Amino acid sequence: MRIALVTPYDYPYPGGVTEHIASLDRIFRRWGHEVWVLAASTRDEDELDHNVLKVGGGVVPLPTSGSVARISLSPRIYRRVKAILREKNFDIVHLHEPMMPVLPLVVLRHSRSINVGTFHAFRENGNPGYEYGRHLLQPFFDRLDARIAVSEVARDAVARYFPGTYTIVPNGIDYERFANGASPLPAYADRRPTILFLGRLEKRKGFQYLLEAFARVRMLIPDARLLVAGAYSKEDKEPFVLQARRDGIHGVQFIGYVAEELKPQLFHSCDVCCVPSTGFESFGIVLLEAMAAGRPLVASNIPGYRCVMTDGREGLLVEPGDPDALASALIRLLRDPEMRARMGAQGKETARNFAWEKVAAQVFSLYQALLKEKGVLPHDQ
Repeated sequence: MRIALVTPYDYPYPGGVTEHIASLDRIFRRWGHEVWVLAASTRDEDELDHNVLKVGGGVVPLPTSGSVARISLSPRIYRRVKAILREKNFDIVHLHEPMMPVLPLVVLRHSRSINVGTFHAFRENGNPGYEYGRHLLQPFFDRLDARIAVSEVARDAVARYFPGTYTIVPNGIDYERFANGASPLPAYADRRPTILFLGRLEKRKGFQYLLEAFARVRMLIPDARLLVAGAYSKEDKEPFVLQARRDGIHGVQFIGYVAEELKPQLFHSCDVCCVPSTGFESFGIVLLEAMAAGRPLVASNIPGYRCVMTDGREGLLVEPGDPDALASALIRLLRDPEMRARMGAQGKETARNFAWEKVAAQVFSLYQALLKEKGVLPHDQ
């Protein structure tokens, strides 16, 4: 089968959609299919994988869903996309965030293949782009032959503007890589009580509340340590470094970006993984990775995370934006190794259902059903 995976975002800049596409790409190719990724990128073409078709540069930051989306508005996209679609004649064109400007819309406009769209995002207070642009976007939406949402939360967020049939196919994780016992990173193998935060230092990720909570944790567990990992810049972390210094919060270590191959060791370097996001989350990939590694969670009680974990089973859910609740939950887990072990074991079992191979199989089954329905023979037949 010849498959196109389309993303509006700067590829392969770290992010949930990027990881989703990279994983489908890897597995489908392993199964013997021809896969191409269509994306804008700030990287030169010779730095990208051979099957990544760069269709634009000029990436600009666009505030969205409490984050910043890095997308291309380059006018070169149009001609490049038309040429690629004509040359490759894909069996399936799978667009991620298909209503995002500009690349997915251009692809939908010109694609004569079977079009599948996956919706990832969620906003508690609605989507102004969909609200005011739905009449312009409806013709593009109607060109989708099938629609996937990564969770019920993501489905409901888009269906209020674009009603229709959606198939729920969750995000996935490389389960075996996280579940197979990894040793801690050498720098953190000293058995100090350790909390891990992994993510960007955006306001919606809630790190500001975790830092306040950690000050309370240190009062009762003086040797506790907080590891802060993620794809953040020096400018992103500077306010928090200054806050920790000003408030005398010791034990905070900003370790920055951790390569994918080291992430299992990173999770095995902590006792508890804390995910204090305040909202705008349709799913919880970091939660699943921590669970696969057997680490209990303290996470915000928001809809996107309740799709992944249950309070009291894989960890503890607390009200978002509440440093006192965060501190209480963290202290409770750090002081109770039996509870940590029980929740960690349950988390591993839950996470097994989200292995990428299982997720990719669901997506591929949808492709096959669409080809059969349309009476189309894929390129390998």
